[in-house]
Amino acid sequence: MSTTRPLEGIRVLDLTVALSGPYASLLLGGMGAEVIRIESPGGSDIGRSNPPFLGGDGLNFGAPAKDEISLSILNRARNKKSITLDLKSERGKALFMQLAQKADVILENFSEGVTAKLGVDYERVRPHNPNIIYASIKAMGEPSAYPGLKGMDIIVQALSGIMEVTGFADGPPTRCGLPIADMVAPMYAVNGILAALIHRGRTGVGQHVQVSMLDCLASWVAEEHFDVMGQAGYPMRSGNFHDRLAPFGVYRTRDGHIAIVAFHPEWMRGLLDALGQPELIDDPRFAHRGPRMRHATELNAIIEAWTSQRTSAEAIAELGRKRGVPAAPVRTPQQMLDDRRLHERGAILELSHPHNGPTGAMGMGLPIQFSATPSQFDQPAMALGAANEDVYTGLLGLSPEQINSLREQGIV
Repeated sequence: MSTTRPLEGIRVLDLTVALSGPYASLLLGGMGAEVIRIESPGGSDIGRSNPPFLGGDGLNFGAPAKDEISLSILNRARNKKSITLDLKSERGKALFMQLAQKADVILENFSEGVTAKLGVDYERVRPHNPNIIYASIKAMGEPSAYPGLKGMDIIVQALSGIMEVTGFADGPPTRCGLPIADMVAPMYAVNGILAALIHRGRTGVGQHVQVSMLDCLASWVAEEHFDVMGQAGYPMRSGNFHDRLAPFGVYRTRDGHIAIVAFHPEWMRGLLDALGQPELIDDPRFAHRGPRMRHATELNAIIEAWTSQRTSAEAIAELGRKRGVPAAPVRTPQQMLDDRRLHERGAILELSHPHNGPTGAMGMGLPIQFSATPSQFDQPAMALGAANEDVYTGLLGLSPEQINSLREQGIV
């Protein structure tokens, strides 16, 4: 295996805050890009105020002490160099443009209009570096169809329709338990950045890559044809079942729940055989997928009558091991985090504190494996501004005296 990572040699200026932007730059850093994370002196990422905080005395859910850092930052700021820079000052803007001349990518997710107000938007940066790939993640696009509305994850979920199709038919619209809008948009942004880098490699031309959190979620919701299903009288919210693929759902057992999928003919026969009712394969209600969809409630009741009399392990043994029917236990987050195979594959990693070392807390790993190049979030988050000397001296050629002067002026 090569020691060179896939994005080695690509330099990213990271202006992002919160989750959607920092997750995008985290992905780039894990694949080998040099990510220079820029915050205002004192720290401008709102993620720094997210409890719990971690320091030498362990986790703290109260106000952070001096040496304590938000677990969010320890998770999202890995594989990045941390520098401080006041973009509101003219000197700070000038330094940023010098950095932009030496960068391949600029990534930002400020609220609408902020980069233009600061004077660091794409139109201002492009004259300094025509080859730059400038990537913007916005909540509802720019210009937004909802001016003035702050694009938090739950706001985007609400507008996207995903909450209306999540939950049970007789219940209220339900927020997805993960910040899905914040997590999906950065993956599209990284795809866009990589495509723009490939295009630049062919043509030498940089460009502005724009991703909207709402656009991303809307495109996902559109995949399921809810318009057609609604016109046919099917409820938008189907809870733990997916009737179009019945049997497909989560079923109660004596000690928990298991997920079962048996829409394939062979799986369906195996399931009915396990239930001791093989004759149901010829029942007009269940013989084909179309009728099964209309009679999914009846079919699910038959299945759960069987699973509820068995432990999860017993049901899975009968279905999966004996008959090849896809079935798995519904695990808690802690059970998943305790899965050593996921640790070995790098999907989950232990977080480290910049001063105190391993924390015992788990964070995101990079779930991409390359056969010829290493990649992973293997550099702990830096303390705020820890790379100031490295970047301003090594990249811009400033002297220690100049850096001290900038620090005294509050510019870095």
